[in-house]
Amino acid sequence: MALLEVSHIVKNFENTEVLKDISFNMEEGQALSIIGSSGSGKTTLLRCLNFLEMPDGGTITVRGERLFDAATIGRESEEDVRKKRLHFGMVFQNFNLFPQYTALENVTLAPKLAAKKNPEMNPDEIEARGRELLAMMGLSNRENNYPHQLSGGQQQRVAIARALALKPDILCFDEPTSALDPELTGEVLKVIRGLADNNTTMIIVTHEMDFARDVSDHVIFMDKGVIAEQGTPAQIFENPTEDRTKEFLAGYNKNQY
Repeated sequence: MALLEVSHIVKNFENTEVLKDISFNMEEGQALSIIGSSGSGKTTLLRCLNFLEMPDGGTITVRGERLFDAATIGRESEEDVRKKRLHFGMVFQNFNLFPQYTALENVTLAPKLAAKKNPEMNPDEIEARGRELLAMMGLSNRENNYPHQLSGGQQQRVAIARALALKPDILCFDEPTSALDPELTGEVLKVIRGLADNNTTMIIVTHEMDFARDVSDHVIFMDKGVIAEQGTPAQIFENPTEDRTKEFLAGYNKNQY
């Protein structure tokens, strides 16, 4: 059974159809990259998976549990939606850290809030887990720093640690390097590559084509709200079959020189 099953997802904003019948599956431990031009629907798809936007049609299933069904829209409480959102850890392009909290506090805030409803969660263990995650990000010496005291790359690594803190089934990245300069981009991509090497299940919306090719198990190319083509990195980057994919990648390759 696939870890994630996305079936016939549709999303409209007023009279604009942004996602048109999106369907795909992914297995546990896979790294899936979603590529495509600006406005192709990549970020909207990610936000629908994480229930930051509600689809207008289709279903989303994780580990055999139906998390979303368009037929039941409006019947669930906000608390139900929050619980389902925990299946996905989200890393935003602009970090979205809380400026009034230190790096460690940003990482441990959500688990501590969850612990109030679950007495089995130990605050000391949450703190230890937060420090472990920051160490994994190479930030052991920054746990008491506030976001404004960190570089963009360090802030993004704190954001990754925060997303991992609740042990989501799937870690989602929305253009994680778009707000960073080239020097800082490398340190964030290195962290994501390390997660992929450890078989962390990830969906990565990215404009870093070399990275997508090297780190992904599967690649989806989106165009105008549809999945125009999908396959292994070798299939998509070396032998695409759709004209639109070829056109997009030709533009990318041209920009490399």
